[in-house]
Amino acid sequence: MPAMRNPPRRPDSHWASLPESGTTAWLWIMYLSYVWIGRPLYRTLAWPASWYFITVRPVARRASIEYQRRIGVLPASAGAWQAWRASALHVRRFADALLDKALVWTGGLTLDDIRREVDPRFDQAVDENRGGVLVVAHFGNLEVLRRLGERAKQLRLHILVHTRHAERFNRMLTRMNPESAERLLQVTDVDTATIAHLATRVELGDFVVIAADRVPVTSERVLDVPFLGADAAFPIGPWVLAAALDCPVYWLACYQRPADHGRYTLVCELMRDRIVLPRKTREAALREVIADYVQYLERACREAPLAWFNFFPFWRVRK
Repeated sequence: MPAMRNPPRRPDSHWASLPESGTTAWLWIMYLSYVWIGRPLYRTLAWPASWYFITVRPVARRASIEYQRRIGVLPASAGAWQAWRASALHVRRFADALLDKALVWTGGLTLDDIRREVDPRFDQAVDENRGGVLVVAHFGNLEVLRRLGERAKQLRLHILVHTRHAERFNRMLTRMNPESAERLLQVTDVDTATIAHLATRVELGDFVVIAADRVPVTSERVLDVPFLGADAAFPIGPWVLAAALDCPVYWLACYQRPADHGRYTLVCELMRDRIVLPRKTREAALREVIADYVQYLERACREAPLAWFNFFPFWRVRK
């Protein structure tokens, strides 16, 4: 069987097919609880919301439990109650991240306190107006990067996203600050013209931001690569795009390590000066670069296990 193929999965388990949970009113209640009282009240309200989520979204609950077992947070011997509680805690951490995303755009999160672990070659590229690709994951809080980019006008970002399954939250962010919706490109709309546009922007010194840890919405061309001890399907699209743009590729993440007491660290490392995909060895080249990406993702997940927010089946379903 060829390596690049459609990943078998449970019915209705594609991440883009999972409906958005919660109502706009509840999102505002949660946010206003923070404004009125602070984070303790917000976290108190987040607990029942998290339990509700894992109850009505069994796909997300099972995915969270599987991930936590693979990363070593949840013992294999854990009973049902312990597993459910671990999943609820994972969702509550996600709720904390959602609050921080909102605070980034409303001035409630001080960006000056963020620790930077940034490759000097990236800073030099920004200073010299040389663009590139920033590959990320659904990990931590990349709204911090977006806000930093808006504040430092020299850093111009074009972010490829799929936000149609989170429209309520994104409408809320837009109402808080219209700048939050700027420079977002829907991944379902990326075509030849879009790639040509992005190539022009990179030549002018801009950066393209794309997540590389989810099966794409309109294409399921993937490669199986070991991740946390078992094969998982990773998309080839981000790497094909990076090769087409013919520019440096950086790993980027912004997250809170448990020992940092809520302080964010922005990590940026150069992965490749260029992505080259020779026709005869294209699959091998793709597998190599995806394996490198997975190493970065695994390292980040081990440093902050509950900061990876992929609440859908990720590993291969074995028949």
